[in-house]
Amino acid sequence: MDGMRVLLALLVLAPRLDPFDAAMEAFMKERGTPGGALAVVKDGRLVHAKGYGAEIEPTSLFRIASISKPITAVTVLALAQKGKLDLDAKAFAILGLKPFDARAADITVRHLLQHTAGWDRGKSGDPMFKPIEIAQAQGVRPPADANAVIRWMAEKPLDFDPGTRHAYSNFGYCVLGRILEKVSGESYEACVKRSVLEPMGITRMRLGKTRLEERARGEVAYRQPGPKAERSVFGGEGAVDGPYGGFHLEAMDAHGGWLASAVDLARFASSLDKVLDAKHREAMFARPAELKAGPAYYGCGWMVRPVGAEGKANTWHAGSLPGTSTLLVRRHDGLAWAALFNQRSAKDSEIDPALHRAADAVAEWPKEDLFGRYP
Repeated sequence: MDGMRVLLALLVLAPRLDPFDAAMEAFMKERGTPGGALAVVKDGRLVHAKGYGAEIEPTSLFRIASISKPITAVTVLALAQKGKLDLDAKAFAILGLKPFDARAADITVRHLLQHTAGWDRGKSGDPMFKPIEIAQAQGVRPPADANAVIRWMAEKPLDFDPGTRHAYSNFGYCVLGRILEKVSGESYEACVKRSVLEPMGITRMRLGKTRLEERARGEVAYRQPGPKAERSVFGGEGAVDGPYGGFHLEAMDAHGGWLASAVDLARFASSLDKVLDAKHREAMFARPAELKAGPAYYGCGWMVRPVGAEGKANTWHAGSLPGTSTLLVRRHDGLAWAALFNQRSAKDSEIDPALHRAADAVAEWPKEDLFGRYP
């Protein structure tokens, strides 16, 4: 009995992170989401890591969609820090392309990072989701790869003058991927791994594949409610389940193609100082000079919301594809978390305030660091 009393006392005294579990479980139940994973960091320590749903572990790999953008941005800044890339260099000059629209010659690497390059998908559509149309126009077998998309877009007019306003652009990060290949002499994936992931101690992240039969070991299965039959982006394959052929993941590498676990992303979010010095971290989170003041803005690969007058900020990025919904948050108070789901549903953005409320409800944080359990 004495041993049982000690155990119960320890359980009562132990820091409780139940609010995070409650937030995840309520979110998934309301939407019928089959699987999710969460990892939480406090002051550089992994204090909570859990999978939710059948066969989901904290180390399960998910398509992280647009959280790929911060990964690309950190890699660009890492090469700039090494003197291999100038953020104000002209993007198309690096690639040796002469675009149709003369204004495009003024697009810089920084414009691409900050989504101020001149493309507005609200006006002209998102070329990253036109792999069949672009392949046909380029005279290649579908789906169009990233280079075919860039050649096609180089023949199109811009939607606005570079550097004059913000418009979120998947295509801009596609261009950044090719710039990284050009200046590094490596594939985009190899460049990111060598420059960023390996120094951070991240070993399992990789680029994903479109087809179900090419799913990576440890990768979750994706589910998308609604009609199952979509036209395959691969020529002659007929109808497919949307997450496995309704779009071309390989062409989305630099803006939406990475696979990662919640633990991987927690490690990434808490390890920026391992690859970027203070100057380049400041550049990554700086407000674009040409944009008007506001409560939040897009820096270089991150949304940024200043907090207080001490130079602190909350930074984050979300991701979304058919079958995928993701969120990565870095708070000003030393907290960070990654939440990943294998289904996209309506109002997925509601997980963000729910996790902030969960964090604020924690009275005491664990002192141990769980990162050692997940090499």
